Amino acid sequence: MSLLQEIVVFLCGFILSWRLVAAQVFLPGGCPNVEVVTDFRPSEYLGKWYEAERYFFIFELGGKCVTATYTDLGNGTVGVYNSNYNTITGKQSGINGTATLSDPSVAKLAVRFPSVPGNFAAPYWVVDTDYTSYALVWSCNDFRILHTVTSWILTREQRPSSDVLNKAYAAATKNNISRKFFMKTNQDDCAAATTSNNVI
Repeated sequence: MSLLQEIVVFLCGFILSWRLVAAQVFLPGGCPNVEVVTDFRPSEYLGKWYEAERYFFIFELGGKCVTATYTDLGNGTVGVYNSNYNTITGKQSGINGTATLSDPSVAKLAVRFPSVPGNFAAPYWVVDTDYTSYALVWSCNDFRILHTVTSWILTREQRPSSDVLNKAYAAATKNNISRKFFMKTNQDDCAAATTSNNVI
């Protein structure tokens, strides 16, 4: 094997390893079939969402007061800004990215964050939403013998009612998205946690 081939193999392995680490729920086999929103209305999905619950995700380790804000950049591209207060570092931070729709009517987006190593496109599928109160988001990376999965429950209100969460839970159950991996996101004392902001 030439030096160039060794470098390519190393880089491919690094990117694969990074993707495996980024999504921490490992399950056997390939990605399951999951239905997504059809007749998706991106303009109604824009705006600010609060993270109510999530699967463990290494990039959100220690994060509280997590929000996601989506803006229209035109030409089928959505601006993504994720923000959280890290209880480990004691700092508020955010990250900018973009999401693209291959088919505007189907809620399957590909999200990129340029500052993340590898700058790979991560799947961002909206499984269910009513646009005004909740959204169930799912992401899966298929590695044939296993897959890594991440899921989020987003809400328009920082402290959603049980009725709103139950709609998201029902969508998860319908699509065989396990609820046992969901962890509640801390949305308490967020005003005091936003004194500084570090955007990457």
